[in-house]
Amino acid sequence: MMQQEPTNFLYPFIDAEEDNPDSLLADLAASAQAKAAESIAVRRATLTANADLLDRAAAELARRFGAGGRMFTFGNGGSSTDCTTLAALFARPPVGNPLPAWSLTTDQAIVTALGNDVGFELVFARQLIARAASGDIAVAMSTSGNSPNLLTALAEARQRGLYTIGFAGYEGGAFARNPNVDACFTVRSQSVHRIQEAQALLGYRLWLAVQEKSDQRMGAA
Repeated sequence: MMQQEPTNFLYPFIDAEEDNPDSLLADLAASAQAKAAESIAVRRATLTANADLLDRAAAELARRFGAGGRMFTFGNGGSSTDCTTLAALFARPPVGNPLPAWSLTTDQAIVTALGNDVGFELVFARQLIARAASGDIAVAMSTSGNSPNLLTALAEARQRGLYTIGFAGYEGGAFARNPNVDACFTVRSQSVHRIQEAQALLGYRLWLAVQEKSDQRMGAA
């Protein structure tokens, strides 16, 4: 018989013996409110800390897109869905100009073939070798900033003349102060949930800034 997975590390009051349902509901509401407040605080702090870097990166992305560059995003696990969302935002925006962007995690045949034939550490680097060129953009998304396959891909991208961006949490991990990472956006939190929430906002702000700078470039042309 499968044992029930413990939940007390997330909601310790659920496993407590509470006879009063009103008290339990109050604890649940307080927990949700605390998490929401923490999320807001982390996202605000992250935007403030990364404001200058966002502006510089957006200017470089707008320049590269304007010159025919393309974006390639990649990540593992939950970050693979985040990088796919980011690529879709650039390629199929709700407003503004679509920009060429692809997620390297979406083709199951390619990812599994490379993982099986050459090793998982090369699943993104090999795709960049096949598809990317100097002038393009590589975006690696991670909570730890330490994933070997992302670091390998970033090194390959940098060598090929791509502008490299890393999204990381905690203290930035191996992405931080890395010669293969041109811009590292760090969410300084110890919670994977807060890190990914803030990274989603950073990605949106980056897209918005690139749209604005692309419009400015077209207006000045």
